[in-house]
Amino acid sequence: MASLLRAAGTWGLFPWRGYCSRGMQGELGKGFVEALKAVVGSPHVSTAAADREQHGHDESIHRCQPPGAVVWPQNVEQVSRLAALCYSQGVPIIPFGTGTGLEGGVCAVQGGVCVNLTHMDRILKLNPEDFSVVVEPGVTRKVLNTYLRDSGLWFPVDPGADASLCGMVATAASGTNAVRYGTMRDNVLNLEVVLPGGRLLHTAGLGRHFRKSAAGYNLTGLFVGSEGTLGLITAATLRLHPAPEAMVAATCAFPSVQAAVDTTVHILQAAVPVARIEFLDEVMMDACNRHSQLNCSVAPTLFLEFHGSERALAEQIERAEEITQHNGGSHFCWAKEAEERSRLWAARHNAWYAALALRPGCKGYSTDVCVPISRLPEILVQTKEDLKASGLTGTIVGHVGDGNFHCILLVDPEDPEELDRVKAFGKQLGRRALALHGTCTGEHGIGLGKQQLLQEEVGDVGMETMRQLKAMLDPRGLMNPGKVL
Repeated sequence: MASLLRAAGTWGLFPWRGYCSRGMQGELGKGFVEALKAVVGSPHVSTAAADREQHGHDESIHRCQPPGAVVWPQNVEQVSRLAALCYSQGVPIIPFGTGTGLEGGVCAVQGGVCVNLTHMDRILKLNPEDFSVVVEPGVTRKVLNTYLRDSGLWFPVDPGADASLCGMVATAASGTNAVRYGTMRDNVLNLEVVLPGGRLLHTAGLGRHFRKSAAGYNLTGLFVGSEGTLGLITAATLRLHPAPEAMVAATCAFPSVQAAVDTTVHILQAAVPVARIEFLDEVMMDACNRHSQLNCSVAPTLFLEFHGSERALAEQIERAEEITQHNGGSHFCWAKEAEERSRLWAARHNAWYAALALRPGCKGYSTDVCVPISRLPEILVQTKEDLKASGLTGTIVGHVGDGNFHCILLVDPEDPEELDRVKAFGKQLGRRALALHGTCTGEHGIGLGKQQLLQEEVGDVGMETMRQLKAMLDPRGLMNPGKVL
């Protein structure tokens, strides 16, 4: 064990060693497991089948591929020592947050060590005058906003799950507020990253939290959306926003998908500063009514929210109502009290689980295309027709203010033919988005399932550039192998 730990400090001097014992592929040798325990303590290392299986999958349809061991470091020093140890022995490293991803990003396709970062859950520093906060990877978005409740500030990026904030950085997550406040790419100021060999990087410099910079390459941006393939994010400095003086939410039903999406485009073109504008088709609305005990019309629907002063809200609401009525909107229901708004947005955030309840026992597969706003009506209407014709069970829901939407398709994982049809539907939709100058993924990432679409999206030179960056930072290819590239 001592020799393993010594080797961790000078991995480049040693030949590549196999980490698997002679038994089952992916099983770690006893000496290596003891070395892990020496770094983080025996209670924070597990090779139990249940723990390994829990960490071998996310909420996607990708099959469970468990790691050889799970470790729970308590601080950045331990993460650095773990990375050095694993790299010295040729052991893959898989970062893990809350496990709520949708692209198989935590599957241990080559075995290795899963580094669960949830025990590092401190809010390290709040800078209210500078509108920034520093968090460890175990802090979730809801925990942070609870902490900020009395500060007059909030963090608006809100994916459906209560995800870990550094996991949200790793996947370049988004959410319902992105149309006004941006995605994670717009709200990360600095990152602390443990590189594959154990070195510590501060992407914008130690302790820095400026709003803009022209100093060298954008290293922070490189790691946002890197999906754990370049390093382990151990702290994030995030941009905060003033809490709005007032908020009003609304739902509005439409006679068709076309009418709802046209309304979205018209509201944006009219420069109405909408904070949230979400689309749910009639199947999704029916599912949300059942799952979240809503009483909304079962029709293509927009969920909207406006932020600002009382006077500004009155103007925004008046203009939005005019546009929706012009497009045939009806059943315009306002939610002005905090409890009403929370109930409405909780239903939207739980749309994934509402869709799963349509076909109990099945798994969900979510598409994630994003197109320029002007092309949104075209692709959404065509996708709705394709979904009806496919015979698949599915819903459409999305952050249409960004041109981003999801088909949530329900599939029996034990039915290979249905699984193939679902994957083919997703690939066809991805290619349609690319043809309209969009992207195959707006917020979920590439993971295991969209690598071919990434190739088609960025081209040969783009892929080669990404591979060169990966090889420079991770020459052994041990950081979350099999993902993205």
